[in-house]
Amino acid sequence: MQPFLLPSDGLVCGVDEAGRGPLAGPVVAAAVILDPARPIAGLNDSKKLSAGKRNVLAAEIRATALAWAVAEASVEEIDRINILQASLLAMQRAVTALAGAHGPIAPSHALIDGTHCPRLPCSVAAIIGGDGKVAAIAAASILAKTARDAGMLALHARYPQYGFDRHMGYPTALHLQALREHGASPHHRRSYAPVARLSQP
Repeated sequence: MQPFLLPSDGLVCGVDEAGRGPLAGPVVAAAVILDPARPIAGLNDSKKLSAGKRNVLAAEIRATALAWAVAEASVEEIDRINILQASLLAMQRAVTALAGAHGPIAPSHALIDGTHCPRLPCSVAAIIGGDGKVAAIAAASILAKTARDAGMLALHARYPQYGFDRHMGYPTALHLQALREHGASPHHRRSYAPVARLSQP
């Protein structure tokens, strides 16, 4: 984790999303306020961790963070307002939903992975590569990724013909072939060109 100068006053939450690139499923965001007195070893960008390591860290984050929340924007919202706006909406919902052991917690600052910020009632800063620089953003990336993967595994149980358990909705060759053969499911993003193109009869 690279050093990054955090705001010195008030509670800071890290925010990240998972699922902008897939052709199916919601986009999921998480917000995390870590407890400085209970540091978590091994936090990193979720994409650089194995699935097993992500799951172990996700459980530790949920157990030790001062507050955390996971939220999503649906496939319908993605198709209606586009994936960027849907991602920002999911982030906004996650920060709004932050709750700790003693009720809702309002952060003073929100640090967002990437280049765009959602509208929030606190100061907001976007940090490119933030999930590799700020522990709270890394924690959010892990919660968002593990929550989304769990949701895609649940979808796989209902729609095994698409192989969601193998690609989590991303546009792999296997997924594109399944779209050619079976068309789109109710959980595919029809505003995405490969879905629109390959799911035609």
